[in-house]
Amino acid sequence: MELIIDGLNDRTKWEKTGVSLPSYDIRAVSERTKKEPLWVHFGAGNIFRMFIAGLQDTLLNQGDADRGIICAETFGYDIIDEIYTPHDNLVLGVTLNADGTTEKKVIGSLCEAIKSISGETAEWRRLKEIFASHSLQMVSFTITEKGYALYSSDGTFLPSIAKDIEGGLREPKTAMAQVTALLHHRFESSKTPIAVVSMDNCSRNGEKLRAAVLTIAAEWQKRGFVSNDFVSWVSDEKTVSFPWTMIDKITPRPNAKIGEMLEKSGIEAMKPTVTKNGTYIAPFVNAEKPQYLVIEDSFPNGRPSLEKAGVYLTDRESVNRVERMKVTTCLNPLHTALAVYGCLLGFDTIADEMKDDTLRTLVEKISAEGLPVVTDPKIISPEKFAEEVLRVRLPNPFMPDTPQRIATDTSQKVGIRFGETIKSYIERDGNAKALTAIPLAIAGWLRYLLAIKDDGEAFEPSSDPLLSELQAKLSGIEWGKKESCGDKLKAILSSESIFSVDLYKAGIGEKIEELFLEEIAGVGAVRATLKKHLSLH
Repeated sequence: MELIIDGLNDRTKWEKTGVSLPSYDIRAVSERTKKEPLWVHFGAGNIFRMFIAGLQDTLLNQGDADRGIICAETFGYDIIDEIYTPHDNLVLGVTLNADGTTEKKVIGSLCEAIKSISGETAEWRRLKEIFASHSLQMVSFTITEKGYALYSSDGTFLPSIAKDIEGGLREPKTAMAQVTALLHHRFESSKTPIAVVSMDNCSRNGEKLRAAVLTIAAEWQKRGFVSNDFVSWVSDEKTVSFPWTMIDKITPRPNAKIGEMLEKSGIEAMKPTVTKNGTYIAPFVNAEKPQYLVIEDSFPNGRPSLEKAGVYLTDRESVNRVERMKVTTCLNPLHTALAVYGCLLGFDTIADEMKDDTLRTLVEKISAEGLPVVTDPKIISPEKFAEEVLRVRLPNPFMPDTPQRIATDTSQKVGIRFGETIKSYIERDGNAKALTAIPLAIAGWLRYLLAIKDDGEAFEPSSDPLLSELQAKLSGIEWGKKESCGDKLKAILSSESIFSVDLYKAGIGEKIEELFLEEIAGVGAVRATLKKHLSLH
């Protein structure tokens, strides 16, 4: 069995292996989508392929949609060449249940995959054609939090952004500049309204996306690249909306054992590979079953019937509350704490970490510290959500998720995942001195930046846009020598651009320094520090 459209002709063979196939005509849907595009998505990675494409696949199977999604990739072009094209844009979705069973289905809703290469290229001309289409209702993103970043920690534009600002419309390279240029083309072509939707896992994602687009548009207007009328058009949410969203589905790297299982069942060429950009890809995507997507219902040119696929459509405040619940309390802070401590303590999976009494207690206490200051979003219960995370999702032994994957880009996450709860404590109590588990998580991240495990062995930290800058600030700190630390932590712990609050003003900067010093004392100091401050003996 080959994962291509013609390879699905013998439906009986696929169904005997437990794989569900699309009930719709994939080629007909693809042709309709190309002629009258409805939805284009930037960020062709695994969560998009499994979750977001899966939503549209559900609508197509139910007869609630007649078109699919066009996806564009701004960074990892290899995924288009190595995964999308050879498999006719099909995805084999594998759901990993906590009882060890799997659910498998072919997702056929991805109708076109484009490398977003700007300039005088066929790909860029095609994207401009898509953006000019009156039928296009939404453009969405899963490009990770760093994809929306415009500024360095010193407040200046990142070099790549500065180059795009000076270069104008002709050949933008960054995702934010590209979408601004494509929106300008839509403005010039038709002025048809559109929704621009971040589906990335970050606080106030619609606000971040809108700010990035409007900043680039304003900078281009100053330089004469675009008109005042365009800036007014893209600033008016009646013509260009930026709905806020909350997304949640743990989608780890494709696991080689899953690939082997699929090949043993007769499905060809399922082995995962790693692209030259370090992206783990495969023709299949493995993920957990629980999934949540909450979207502000603000679509000035209409939208797919996403509520019929299980999406919550609601108002902005409800989205914000659900997102705050998840990102600042019930899941993401726990993931980040497990990520940095998992790397330090030599764990390979999140599920194994949850078998460790010390680490399980740490994340239970982080959750407990956040719940009192989370506003109940009403549509989802914070207590039930947290319980599912702690008792079902994180301990799932069949989820091959790694602390190393989750530790990626931590500098872009700590301000949201911990800073928001810290600010809520300041608002409630005047300071955050009552916190213990969250300071431990932050101290653990600083300890992680030294790239030395608790047993003294070196390790390779995951990629992070600020990694070299942060490690330079800690330069000179020697493992096993507390006196070498000096005041080197102060520049990081006082950085509002990292934590969204000065942690010394919050009353916990000194506490984190003390915890860090304990954790660099020598072999076993990380675990000893955790046990001491979590009152474990």
